[in-house]
Amino acid sequence: MHPLRIERLVYRWPPAVRSTLDIDALSLASGERLFLYGPSGCGKSTLLSAIAGVVDVPKGAVRVAERDLGAMRGGARDRFRVDHIGMIFQVFNLISWLSALENVLLPCRFSPRRRARAGDEPAGTAQRLLDELGLSGPFLASKPANELSVGQQQRVAAARALIGKPDLILADEPTSALDEAAKAAFVDLLARECAAAGTALLFVSHDRSLERHFDRSVDFEALNRSAA
Repeated sequence: MHPLRIERLVYRWPPAVRSTLDIDALSLASGERLFLYGPSGCGKSTLLSAIAGVVDVPKGAVRVAERDLGAMRGGARDRFRVDHIGMIFQVFNLISWLSALENVLLPCRFSPRRRARAGDEPAGTAQRLLDELGLSGPFLASKPANELSVGQQQRVAAARALIGKPDLILADEPTSALDEAAKAAFVDLLARECAAAGTALLFVSHDRSLERHFDRSVDFEALNRSAA
């Protein structure tokens, strides 16, 4: 199964005249880690929005877990997203007043599929992910998200994306606030957890120093004909 297949994806933000995306083909296999690089503002985040179903795409252009996102509408697409896609945002998007553990468990609250795949004790799985990502112990797990450091919040966001073994994780510049050593450690941990779960990872960044942590890399400006 291919967690992601893109074929002839063309998208433009209304009311723009020129397309932001014009991509002939892109795919990821289960467990594959792809590094997509390019400068800020070139359309990488728009691509992630298209893959996540946040924007409307043509039928047949984007398939996630073999399902056509362009054929879905409204609530069905939202439910599909939480079932099959984990997302790590540049600004993390944690709920500030919830604890680290509660933030990690959010996908299990909204997706019976993710809850079932998280094991018999989702809270235990969430704590294990936090431990693996360097947030060991119940003290840190119980702290509200707004009391955590930037690096700690980043790890919570990664654990939230990983819980319940989604088919695909989308990571949008998630290391931009970290120093070089912390970046490498975080990407290694993320890659290891994705490999263990068989989850495909699409990681977009302008920072090519991270490229060596991935199975393959793609130049977004070469991929996207609108950037030419």
